[in-house]
Amino acid sequence: MSQTHFGFQTVDEQEKARKVRGVFDSVASRYDVMNDLMSMGMHRAWKAYTVAVANLQPGDKVLDIAGGTGDLARAFARKVGATGTVVHTDINEAMLRQGRDRLLDEGLVLPTSICDAEVLPFRHDSFDLVSVAFGLRNMTHKEQALSEMCRVLRPGGRLLVLEFSKVAAPLEKAYDWYSFNVLPRLGQWVAGDAESYRYLAESIRMHPGQQELKALMKAAGYGHVDVHNLSAGVVALHVGIKC
Repeated sequence: MSQTHFGFQTVDEQEKARKVRGVFDSVASRYDVMNDLMSMGMHRAWKAYTVAVANLQPGDKVLDIAGGTGDLARAFARKVGATGTVVHTDINEAMLRQGRDRLLDEGLVLPTSICDAEVLPFRHDSFDLVSVAFGLRNMTHKEQALSEMCRVLRPGGRLLVLEFSKVAAPLEKAYDWYSFNVLPRLGQWVAGDAESYRYLAESIRMHPGQQELKALMKAAGYGHVDVHNLSAGVVALHVGIKC
Protein backbone atom coordinates (compact mmCIF):
# COMPACT_ATOMS: atom_id res chain seq x y z
CA MET A 1 0.00 0.00 0.00
CA SER A 2 1.25 3.52 -0.87
CA GLN A 3 2.37 5.77 1.95
CA THR A 4 2.06 9.48 2.54
CA HIS A 5 2.50 11.96 5.38
CA PHE A 6 0.14 12.88 8.18
CA GLY A 7 1.89 15.83 9.70
CA PHE A 8 5.40 14.55 10.44
CA GLN A 9 4.28 10.90 10.53
CA THR A 10 4.49 8.50 7.58
CA VAL A 11 1.24 6.56 7.22
CA ASP A 12 -0.66 4.47 4.67
CA GLU A 13 -2.77 6.59 2.34
CA GLN A 14 -6.04 5.12 3.62
CA GLU A 15 -4.89 5.70 7.20
CA LYS A 16 -4.28 9.38 6.44
CA ALA A 17 -7.86 9.81 5.24
CA ARG A 18 -9.13 8.27 8.48
CA LYS A 19 -6.84 10.40 10.63
CA VAL A 20 -7.75 13.65 8.85
CA ARG A 21 -11.43 12.80 9.25
CA GLY A 22 -10.83 12.25 12.96
CA VAL A 23 -9.16 15.66 13.30
CA PHE A 24 -12.11 17.51 11.82
CA ASP A 25 -14.73 15.40 13.58
CA SER A 26 -13.01 16.42 16.81
CA VAL A 27 -12.72 20.16 16.15
CA ALA A 28 -15.86 20.89 14.09
CA SER A 29 -17.95 22.35 16.91
CA ARG A 30 -15.19 24.77 18.00
CA TYR A 31 -13.64 25.36 14.57
CA ASP A 32 -14.70 29.00 14.13
CA VAL A 33 -13.72 30.00 17.67
CA MET A 34 -10.31 28.40 17.24
CA ASN A 35 -9.79 30.13 13.88
CA ASP A 36 -10.38 33.50 15.51
CA LEU A 37 -8.05 32.73 18.42
CA MET A 38 -5.14 31.13 16.61
CA SER A 39 -5.08 33.68 13.76
CA MET A 40 -5.96 36.61 16.05
CA GLY A 41 -8.88 37.28 13.72
CA MET A 42 -6.72 37.51 10.61
CA HIS A 43 -8.48 34.61 8.87
CA ARG A 44 -11.40 36.97 8.29
CA ALA A 45 -9.17 39.44 6.44
CA TRP A 46 -7.57 36.63 4.39
CA LYS A 47 -11.01 35.38 3.33
CA ALA A 48 -12.25 38.91 2.59
CA TYR A 49 -9.23 39.42 0.34
CA THR A 50 -10.01 36.15 -1.43
CA VAL A 51 -13.59 37.26 -2.05
CA ALA A 52 -12.33 40.57 -3.45
CA VAL A 53 -9.88 38.82 -5.80
CA ALA A 54 -12.66 36.43 -6.91
CA ASN A 55 -14.50 39.46 -8.34
CA LEU A 56 -17.65 37.42 -8.85
CA GLN A 57 -20.54 38.72 -10.93
CA PRO A 58 -24.29 38.07 -10.67
CA GLY A 59 -25.10 34.74 -12.31
CA ASP A 60 -21.66 33.16 -11.81
CA LYS A 61 -21.38 29.50 -10.84
CA VAL A 62 -19.02 28.70 -7.96
CA LEU A 63 -17.78 25.48 -6.35
CA ASP A 64 -16.46 25.88 -2.79
CA ILE A 65 -14.35 22.83 -1.88
CA ALA A 66 -13.50 22.01 1.76
CA GLY A 67 -16.03 24.72 2.49
CA GLY A 68 -16.34 23.74 6.15
CA THR A 69 -18.38 26.19 8.18
CA GLY A 70 -19.30 28.23 5.11
CA ASP A 71 -17.44 31.56 5.38
CA LEU A 72 -16.54 31.75 1.69
CA ALA A 73 -19.77 30.14 0.47
CA ARG A 74 -21.79 32.81 2.30
CA ALA A 75 -19.74 35.68 0.87
CA PHE A 76 -19.78 34.21 -2.64
CA ALA A 77 -23.56 33.69 -2.53
CA ARG A 78 -24.07 37.39 -1.85
CA LYS A 79 -21.94 38.26 -4.88
CA VAL A 80 -23.55 35.89 -7.41
CA GLY A 81 -27.09 36.72 -6.33
CA ALA A 82 -30.30 34.85 -7.06
CA THR A 83 -29.26 34.08 -10.64
CA GLY A 84 -25.96 32.49 -9.62
CA THR A 85 -25.05 29.25 -7.87
CA VAL A 86 -22.65 28.44 -5.03
CA VAL A 87 -22.16 24.74 -4.29
CA HIS A 88 -20.90 24.22 -0.73
CA THR A 89 -18.92 20.99 -0.31
CA ASP A 90 -16.65 19.23 2.15
CA ILE A 91 -15.38 15.66 2.53
CA ASN A 92 -16.07 15.80 6.28
CA GLU A 93 -19.71 15.40 7.28
CA ALA A 94 -19.32 17.03 10.71
CA MET A 95 -17.78 20.16 9.20
CA LEU A 96 -20.35 20.30 6.42
CA ARG A 97 -23.23 19.99 8.89
CA GLN A 98 -21.79 22.89 10.92
CA GLY A 99 -21.60 25.01 7.79
CA ARG A 100 -25.01 24.04 6.42
CA ASP A 101 -26.73 24.73 9.74
CA ARG A 102 -24.98 28.07 10.07
CA LEU A 103 -25.98 29.10 6.53
CA LEU A 104 -29.59 28.02 7.12
CA ASP A 105 -29.68 30.05 10.33
CA GLU A 106 -28.77 33.07 8.20
CA GLY A 107 -31.46 32.29 5.62
CA LEU A 108 -29.09 30.95 2.98
CA VAL A 109 -30.10 27.71 1.27
CA LEU A 110 -27.21 26.51 -0.89
CA PRO A 111 -26.62 23.21 -2.70
CA THR A 112 -24.58 21.22 -0.18
CA SER A 113 -22.71 17.98 -0.85
CA ILE A 114 -20.23 15.66 0.80
CA CYS A 115 -17.60 15.06 -1.86
CA ASP A 116 -13.96 14.14 -2.32
CA ALA A 117 -11.95 16.81 -4.15
CA GLU A 118 -9.89 14.08 -5.80
CA VAL A 119 -13.00 12.64 -7.50
CA LEU A 120 -15.43 15.53 -8.02
CA PRO A 121 -19.00 14.52 -8.96
CA PHE A 122 -19.48 17.39 -11.42
CA ARG A 123 -19.36 17.63 -15.20
CA HIS A 124 -16.53 19.15 -17.21
CA ASP A 125 -16.58 22.95 -17.65
CA SER A 126 -19.33 23.49 -15.02
CA PHE A 127 -18.04 26.41 -12.94
CA ASP A 128 -16.74 29.93 -13.40
CA LEU A 129 -14.75 29.73 -10.16
CA VAL A 130 -13.55 27.00 -7.80
CA SER A 131 -12.23 27.82 -4.34
CA VAL A 132 -10.48 25.79 -1.65
CA ALA A 133 -9.53 27.52 1.61
CA PHE A 134 -7.29 25.75 4.13
CA GLY A 135 -8.16 22.34 2.71
CA LEU A 136 -5.61 21.47 0.04
CA ARG A 137 -2.86 20.59 2.52
CA ASN A 138 -5.06 17.82 3.99
CA MET A 139 -5.58 16.12 0.62
CA THR A 140 -3.57 12.96 -0.03
CA HIS A 141 -3.13 13.40 -3.79
CA LYS A 142 -2.86 17.14 -4.30
CA GLU A 143 -1.99 16.81 -8.00
CA GLN A 144 -5.14 14.77 -8.60
CA ALA A 145 -7.30 17.25 -6.69
CA LEU A 146 -5.88 20.20 -8.63
CA SER A 147 -6.52 18.37 -11.91
CA GLU A 148 -10.12 17.64 -10.89
CA MET A 149 -10.68 21.29 -10.01
CA CYS A 150 -9.31 22.24 -13.42
CA ARG A 151 -11.59 19.72 -15.14
CA VAL A 152 -14.78 21.19 -13.69
CA LEU A 153 -13.79 24.79 -14.47
CA ARG A 154 -14.88 26.33 -17.75
CA PRO A 155 -12.06 27.52 -20.05
CA GLY A 156 -10.86 30.81 -18.62
CA GLY A 157 -12.33 29.95 -15.22
CA ARG A 158 -10.26 30.46 -12.09
CA LEU A 159 -9.13 28.39 -9.13
CA LEU A 160 -8.47 30.20 -5.85
CA VAL A 161 -6.36 28.29 -3.31
CA LEU A 162 -6.09 30.01 0.07
CA GLU A 163 -3.68 28.07 2.23
CA PHE A 164 -0.99 28.31 4.89
CA SER A 165 2.37 28.68 3.19
CA LYS A 166 6.05 29.43 3.82
CA VAL A 167 6.53 32.40 6.13
CA ALA A 168 9.24 35.00 5.45
CA ALA A 169 12.64 33.86 6.74
CA PRO A 170 13.06 36.53 9.49
CA LEU A 171 9.83 35.32 11.12
CA GLU A 172 10.47 31.56 10.93
CA LYS A 173 11.76 31.04 14.47
CA ALA A 174 8.98 33.05 16.12
CA TYR A 175 6.35 31.40 13.93
CA ASP A 176 7.67 27.92 14.75
CA TRP A 177 7.64 28.68 18.47
CA TYR A 178 4.04 29.93 18.27
CA SER A 179 2.92 26.98 16.13
CA PHE A 180 4.40 24.21 18.25
CA ASN A 181 3.97 25.73 21.71
CA VAL A 182 0.93 28.01 21.67
CA LEU A 183 -1.39 26.31 19.15
CA PRO A 184 -1.58 22.91 20.90
CA ARG A 185 -2.23 24.62 24.23
CA LEU A 186 -5.00 26.73 22.67
CA GLY A 187 -6.45 23.58 21.15
CA GLN A 188 -6.47 21.82 24.50
CA TRP A 189 -7.98 24.80 26.29
CA VAL A 190 -10.74 25.65 23.79
CA ALA A 191 -11.46 22.41 21.92
CA GLY A 192 -10.13 19.85 24.41
CA ASP A 193 -7.81 18.57 21.68
CA ALA A 194 -4.11 19.44 21.60
CA GLU A 195 -3.16 16.73 19.09
CA SER A 196 -5.34 18.06 16.25
CA TYR A 197 -3.65 21.44 16.49
CA ARG A 198 -0.22 19.86 16.70
CA TYR A 199 -1.15 18.12 13.43
CA LEU A 200 -2.16 21.51 12.00
CA ALA A 201 1.29 22.94 12.71
CA GLU A 202 3.00 19.87 11.23
CA SER A 203 0.78 19.76 8.14
CA ILE A 204 1.66 23.37 7.32
CA ARG A 205 5.37 22.48 7.28
CA MET A 206 4.75 19.51 4.97
CA HIS A 207 2.64 21.52 2.50
CA PRO A 208 4.32 22.85 -0.67
CA GLY A 209 5.59 26.41 -0.42
CA GLN A 210 4.52 29.23 -2.71
CA GLN A 211 6.62 28.34 -5.74
CA GLU A 212 6.18 24.58 -5.36
CA LEU A 213 2.39 24.93 -5.30
CA LYS A 214 2.49 27.28 -8.27
CA ALA A 215 4.41 24.62 -10.22
CA LEU A 216 1.89 21.93 -9.21
CA MET A 217 -0.98 24.11 -10.43
CA LYS A 218 0.68 24.81 -13.78
CA ALA A 219 1.33 21.08 -14.24
CA ALA A 220 -2.36 20.42 -13.51
CA GLY A 221 -3.52 22.59 -16.43
CA TYR A 222 -3.59 26.19 -15.22
CA GLY A 223 -1.97 28.33 -17.89
CA HIS A 224 -1.29 31.27 -15.60
CA VAL A 225 -0.85 31.28 -11.81
CA ASP A 226 -0.48 34.35 -9.60
CA VAL A 227 0.72 34.15 -5.99
CA HIS A 228 -0.46 36.68 -3.39
CA ASN A 229 1.49 36.50 -0.12
CA LEU A 230 -0.56 37.53 2.91
CA SER A 231 0.76 38.29 6.40
CA ALA A 232 4.40 37.84 5.34
CA GLY A 233 3.70 34.46 3.77
CA VAL A 234 1.91 32.89 6.72
CA VAL A 235 -0.84 32.43 4.15
CA ALA A 236 -0.77 32.62 0.36
CA LEU A 237 -3.56 32.96 -2.17
CA HIS A 238 -2.80 31.18 -5.45
CA VAL A 239 -4.96 32.17 -8.40
CA GLY A 240 -4.86 29.83 -11.40
CA ILE A 241 -6.57 30.39 -14.75
CA LYS A 242 -7.65 27.35 -16.76
CA CYS A 243 -6.26 27.30 -20.28
